[in-house]
Amino acid sequence: MDNIKFTPKDILQKEFKEKRMGNAYDPSDVDSFLDDIIKDYDTFTKEITRVQDENERLRAKVDELNRQVEVGSSVAPRSNNEQPVSSATNMDILKRLSNLERRVFGSQLDNNQSDSHLL
Repeated sequence: MDNIKFTPKDILQKEFKEKRMGNAYDPSDVDSFLDDIIKDYDTFTKEITRVQDENERLRAKVDELNRQVEVGSSVAPRSNNEQPVSSATNMDILKRLSNLERRVFGSQLDNNQSDSHLL
């Protein structure tokens, strides 16, 4: 945007030189001014196109990264931190079950063990 020569205010306030023959403007002065305006419009058009292309590219990249995050979060195994907790919980359950069996079936288990020695 550094190549822009005129602001809207510059264009509005532009005064052309009058030729000596009356109230007519110098055609070369008007043509030169219009040529500069055309160059500005070309620069604006190129800059707008570049920004639109960049915007489209960045939106596509954001969409792709969002898809990768979605796929990664649905496919990723549970963290390693959760597995030891699960294993510890399973061990606690087994110990409690064993203690409960001993209390409930304690005398029967002792009799069965002594009978198994007879075999």
